[in-house]
Amino acid sequence: MSITFQVLGTADGDNAMFVQVDSGQSVERLLFDCGEGCLSSLPFGEILSLDQVFFSHLHMDHIAGFDSFFRATFNRTSKPNQLWGPPDTARILQHRFQGVLWNLQEEMTGSWRVCEVHPEEIQSARFELPEAFATRHEEAPRPRQRVIWEGVGVTVEAVTMEHRTPTLAYIIREKPRRNVDLTRLAALGLRPGPWMKNLKEASESATTVEIEGSMHSLEDLREKLIVETSGDTLAYLTDFLLDEAAMERLILALQGCRVIVCEGQYRHSDLDLAKKNFHMTTVLSATLAQRAQVDELVLFHLSDRYGREEWLEMLAEAREIFPNARFPTHWELGNA
Repeated sequence: MSITFQVLGTADGDNAMFVQVDSGQSVERLLFDCGEGCLSSLPFGEILSLDQVFFSHLHMDHIAGFDSFFRATFNRTSKPNQLWGPPDTARILQHRFQGVLWNLQEEMTGSWRVCEVHPEEIQSARFELPEAFATRHEEAPRPRQRVIWEGVGVTVEAVTMEHRTPTLAYIIREKPRRNVDLTRLAALGLRPGPWMKNLKEASESATTVEIEGSMHSLEDLREKLIVETSGDTLAYLTDFLLDEAAMERLILALQGCRVIVCEGQYRHSDLDLAKKNFHMTTVLSATLAQRAQVDELVLFHLSDRYGREEWLEMLAEAREIFPNARFPTHWELGNA
């Protein structure tokens, strides 16, 4: 698949998720949450190359590692600096921006945009390094749609969930892939060449293409040669109440999803505690995976109230409902 992901952090610590999407034209790098120490497992070059950072919510264990990212990128100009989260994200992050002494920044360049996902709209604010991030520059809001961000080869959707505060569940969808069927190409007596780039891009500026001295209709060639396949889909789900109403909303949103990375905060015998704290159990996570008909469930964000043996029991409980459940491989907790 063109989407690859890595759960960052340890079983007994904070977590995050690093995603790479290779569209063939570029590689886009996305980070979901930023717990303490999570970035330590990424090469520094990957941190510098992050394209977007998405926060589920702003509790300490999901944002404690942000300073490490910000220290590396506060004056980055090689690409836009854009952060996402639920309502009130801009206010909280402005405090993070201003949490150090700025007195040498006047000649520096750096601009940061924080986008808040509200029920009906996306509200954005811009903060400037030369101003020591002191001024919140409000930007015109835009209507909220299912897709909140679109890259070259990927889109990100957000679903607002309840954690006694709004929290965002994210769905990362690779855009459909357009490929030339080489068997059909050979049947037409044509050979591969640079002209195929125009065929894949479906540009409206050109209607014909020259192939070995002959002109061909692009529309006709696309109809005969292009095969479009659905892209891969990944979901990041953490820190919310998963009652029946929430389950039904997520099942609709997760249509076509292959993998879900989902919290397994509590064992099911502590269901009442999970509900009280607006969290899930591994059994609830597995039930969601089963009902949404995904291929794989990766459990993370476990409560440190349990030890290794209980975590393994929680995984076993999940597998009774959804056999293809596992922990992140690098945790070495016994996925076999």
